[in-house]
Amino acid sequence: MDISFTPVLNSVLFSAIGFAILLLAYFVIEKITPENTWKEIVQKNNTAVAIVFAAFIIGISMIISAAIHG
Repeated sequence: MDISFTPVLNSVLFSAIGFAILLLAYFVIEKITPENTWKEIVQKNNTAVAIVFAAFIIGISMIISAAIHG
C-alpha cells in the first residue's frame, strides 16, 4: 500500500502561506487607514467599518485562493 502525503503537505503549506498573506494584507490596510479599525469595530461598534473589512477579507481570500489554484 503506497500512501503519498505530498498532497496533504501541499495543502497545509499553501493554507499557511495564504493565511500569512491575508494577515500581511490586513496589517498593511490597518497602517494606511487613518483610524484604528479594530478599535472602531470592537469598541465603537461601527457596523459600516465591520462590513467594509469583511468584504476586504473575503476579496483578498478569493484572490489568494485563485493564485494558489492557478
